[in-house]
Amino acid sequence: MPNILIKIKNEISKQIIGQEKMIDSLLIALACDGHILLEGLPGLAKTTTVNVLAKTLGLEFKRVQFTPDLLPSDIIGAEIYDNKTGEFKIKEGPIFTNLLLADEINRAPAKVQSALLEAMAEKQVTIADHTFKLSPPFLTLATQNPIEQEGAYELPEAQLDRFMLKIVVDYNTKEEEKQIIDLVTQKKKTTVKQIADAQKLQRVKNAVEKVHMDEELKEYIVDLIFATREPSQKLKEFIEFGASPRASIALYKTSKAYAYLKGRDYVTPVDIATMAKDVLRHRIILSYDAIAADYTSDQIIDKILEEVKLP
Repeated sequence: MPNILIKIKNEISKQIIGQEKMIDSLLIALACDGHILLEGLPGLAKTTTVNVLAKTLGLEFKRVQFTPDLLPSDIIGAEIYDNKTGEFKIKEGPIFTNLLLADEINRAPAKVQSALLEAMAEKQVTIADHTFKLSPPFLTLATQNPIEQEGAYELPEAQLDRFMLKIVVDYNTKEEEKQIIDLVTQKKKTTVKQIADAQKLQRVKNAVEKVHMDEELKEYIVDLIFATREPSQKLKEFIEFGASPRASIALYKTSKAYAYLKGRDYVTPVDIATMAKDVLRHRIILSYDAIAADYTSDQIIDKILEEVKLP
């Protein structure tokens, strides 16, 4: 079976210059039915990339700009009274879609985060006394501005844990920046074609599940996760709390999806190590000593990868 993910990636690249890491991560999350958090400065094509991805898949896409005055009903919908019929009816919010782009998710208050958490965790929404299942596939693709301070909230750990991956989006290279200028200023507009649909996407998910992983590699995943919970003497003072069991599941699934994206039907230790930062960086809670010493989660993960022996 031809690798549909590669075809989707090539189609996205017609409009998105560079940002290969972000595109790969979106495709991996899609293949694993996982939510993804994109952190990066404004103007790095995060929103555009998600929009183009939706077009290549023919999926419904909706965007919500999160603000401090946002209400849960602005996302999930509400029960409203119909004067004509004299009955209450449900008005669905933008969460009833396939791909939900939650722009600047850290600017929304706790009640909104709570409403979104149910959808992310249970793939369902509760409005008044009614519960509605969300049509598959449903993915939350959230963006976060790392330098935004005013009106910004820390995402609760329980919600961060629901994101399968956290991707740090960086600037393009000089050559890519020049290509972006050329793409924007050219008169001929490039159009993106639909490459797949929900049915083909399901076949991709089935193929990813069949990717082989040795028992030794499963043990390697568990060793990495336990190294965050029971850190070595060198790292003990820098980690407050380690990763949850969701991290083990996420690392297992995404390593298989990464191998499939690279055209292989088996997982290597390098695949697991490659996905480790994206899976763990938002799940490790640093201690006060680590923050005071200007350590980042990525640096801690690097040290864990050095300490845990490859199988």
